[in-house]
Amino acid sequence: MSEMDTAQFRSLLDEHTTWPDYYSFKFIAKSHQKSELLELLMDHEIKERESKNGKYTSITSRIILNSSDEVIAVYNSVSQIEGIIKL
Repeated sequence: MSEMDTAQFRSLLDEHTTWPDYYSFKFIAKSHQKSELLELLMDHEIKERESKNGKYTSITSRIILNSSDEVIAVYNSVSQIEGIIKL
């Protein structure tokens, strides 16, 4: 995410959210990457759904965060795992 995209995203989050608040993340991971992703999201409430052929797992996480910076930090940490799709 570029600095401009991050600034716009932060602005939108702050405009539409009163912190602290719950925030939901959605990711799609190849099944062999699922454990690495779940390790990053260990404090989150997690819902998983495996694809029909078992190749991918959809992960929805939910957590109370205190600021837009915390949301961006989660996305940045997940971005370190190559191939994760962020929705």
